[in-house]
Amino acid sequence: MTNPYAAIEDYQLWRRSVARVETHLFDPVVNPKFRLDRTSRIATAGSCFAQHISRQLQQIGFHYFVPENGEALPEDERNRRNFGVFSARYGNLYTARQLLQLFNEAFEGREPVEKAWLRKDGRYVDPYRPQIEPDGFETIDAVRDARKQHLAAVRSVFTDADVLVFTLGLTEAWRSKIDGAVFPLAPGVVAGSFDRKRHEFVNFRLADVDTDLTDFLRKLRRKNPRVKVLLTVSPVPLIATYENRNVLVSTTYSKSVLRVAADQITSRFAWVDYFPSYEIITGSHAGGLYYEADYREVNSRGVAHAMRCFVRNYASDPVARIQREGTVLPAAPEPTRRDIICDEEAIDAIRV
Repeated sequence: MTNPYAAIEDYQLWRRSVARVETHLFDPVVNPKFRLDRTSRIATAGSCFAQHISRQLQQIGFHYFVPENGEALPEDERNRRNFGVFSARYGNLYTARQLLQLFNEAFEGREPVEKAWLRKDGRYVDPYRPQIEPDGFETIDAVRDARKQHLAAVRSVFTDADVLVFTLGLTEAWRSKIDGAVFPLAPGVVAGSFDRKRHEFVNFRLADVDTDLTDFLRKLRRKNPRVKVLLTVSPVPLIATYENRNVLVSTTYSKSVLRVAADQITSRFAWVDYFPSYEIITGSHAGGLYYEADYREVNSRGVAHAMRCFVRNYASDPVARIQREGTVLPAAPEPTRRDIICDEEAIDAIRV
């Protein structure tokens, strides 16, 4: 008799690759599709968790590519105005639809209907990155001018990066009924005003996410034939759900859709890979060790573990790669909640 499981690898068996491995040594990466060296220009975009990745990339010594860096400003002003949080100052791109519409605006002349939202203090914000400029803008024209500059940087991110790391965060979003534009926050949360005739809630399905990512990747590759993409799924739960159900149930739905979409995409494109930071942080092997007391924020131990696995498997420079026995990476300064820019937090702030 033959047994098809007799010849499988240890990493295919739970007991050998999970249960018998110390938590800090667990590494679920198998057969990465490409390697990165210290000259590879790595760009990031996506949800709040992507900021942890960008911080660690810089700390380790990789080339974190930031075309929109506010280099003419003093460092404290750069930090205050959210330069360097991502490769361009696009704020949180929680959904695949946001990523696609940003590309279409940067390269295909897409003109969103809503140009600016008014804050309570009389200042204006960009509806598609409403918290990127803490002081807001004095006029609508100022919002438009700043966006033009921003889109130039976005074009550089997409055309000049060697690797784009995109972290999928949410399936829930709010969009315009007029032109279908998706916002990172519902109108009225930090600026603007919600209008049922103009705005609607949407919870993207698997087919939606798959189609949006596929469209984006094909367009990106035409602009940048050498680019590689590394997809991740944010392990950070939803801070709120608009569905009439418990937020944990909505979190499970959202992360499941995003994880399956990432799997479908990576099986379709040879130059797109999936990095399992989601599994490293949320897996039962960790026992909740990698979350703060609120069960939502990922702590420095979790980030460090994910980045050890990243360097071990994706760094081509032997000097940069981590010993198989689990050498600990030098940790970046512990980010505070204020250091991690998360548009979603604004929802919770209005429900004290």
